[in-house]
Amino acid sequence: MTSFSEVTAERQIKSGPLSHVSVELGHLYMEDFQAGPDRLRRQFAAVAPWLETVRRSWQNRTPGGRARISTCFLIDDYFSRFSTPSELVPMILTAAAENDLVIDYLARESACAEADGVKLAKLVEDRLVPDPPPGTRGWRPPTHETGWLANGTRSPVAGSGQAMKTAVRWEAPTQNAKRGHSIFVDVELWNDDSRGRTWSCPFLAAVWQLLRLGLLRNEGQLPVQPVAVDGGFPTSWDNLPPVVKLNSSATPFSAYTTLSVLSTRFLQVELAVRTILSQVSVDEEVLKQVLSRSSDEDLRLEEELVDRISYVFL
Repeated sequence: MTSFSEVTAERQIKSGPLSHVSVELGHLYMEDFQAGPDRLRRQFAAVAPWLETVRRSWQNRTPGGRARISTCFLIDDYFSRFSTPSELVPMILTAAAENDLVIDYLARESACAEADGVKLAKLVEDRLVPDPPPGTRGWRPPTHETGWLANGTRSPVAGSGQAMKTAVRWEAPTQNAKRGHSIFVDVELWNDDSRGRTWSCPFLAAVWQLLRLGLLRNEGQLPVQPVAVDGGFPTSWDNLPPVVKLNSSATPFSAYTTLSVLSTRFLQVELAVRTILSQVSVDEEVLKQVLSRSSDEDLRLEEELVDRISYVFL
């Protein structure tokens, strides 16, 4: 006898371990590397007091002060390749240790595009649900065609218009969910050329946040697992795991919430990240898993995804 069942009933969603908060201690781009080790030392010196503040805050919020706090650091190997892991990673760890900081996890920015054969950026693109302005009817091509995402209505292009028709008049751009006045944001997610697709920095940063929040799945499976590196670091970025576990006693990489301690140069990028994430539809089963587990720990999570993300801009 043949039996039938709903596909959704057989769907298995893998659950991953979670810390209470994932603290990003910084980004490293080519210009930072070119500025030398002192740039890293200054960054970590500024970060250290904030990490201690976060630690105390979460210890006060958790039973017995047993807060699970993991730290991470992101290196840009997507937009530019510089130095090698064998040279760069020890330099980063030394600069952190000089300021009594321990980096639990190190990640490659290229992993936010693709990791272990899984196209993470494409996974997130497929879950974009653009927020159309009220009353509009296809006035703008879909995000999946243009590679642009907005949080409202942009200004029409002023001009003479077609012959015998009324000239187009300027109108102010409008934010969909404005509070009194609009803050209109229009974000480029990618561009395509003869070499293929290049994802934008804000889009990769949005993927990065979803990874840290443990909300991405590929066919129900966790797409990235941190890997410990034994015997030193490779000379090629391609041979370094997408996310490296540097501290054997670290709490989980992903967490219920995230905090990023960043330079003010990232303000615009993170505004774009929040605009993107406000239009990402996370798998309902994954959201239910996380909410159920947080409830078991008597931890109240914000309903809106972007409200689980916080920043310190230095």
